[in-house]
Amino acid sequence: MEKLKERWGIESNFQIVVIFIVFGLTGSAAAKLAGPLTDIIGLTKNSVSGWVYWPIRILLIFPIYQVLLVVFGWLFGQYKFFWNFEKKMLKRLGLGFLFK
Repeated sequence: MEKLKERWGIESNFQIVVIFIVFGLTGSAAAKLAGPLTDIIGLTKNSVSGWVYWPIRILLIFPIYQVLLVVFGWLFGQYKFFWNFEKKMLKRLGLGFLFK
């Protein structure tokens, strides 16, 4: 735990618990919201092949996750941590130009 706290610049164990809760909630919420979003755009399991439906749904989860991570981080009082985490992740994906 100490190495993780040092790496992330975290002060307390409570903050780590909150961060793990935010990661868990964000992943679950993003996966849950991707279903209705695919329905809205007209993709259902019955209307297209699973080979089309699942990759599109998984691709939809990514941007939903990115937005929710910052929102849930803010709601749980960890906005600064998650905003920095988000910028670092997007820079690694080659999208760092968004923050210049």
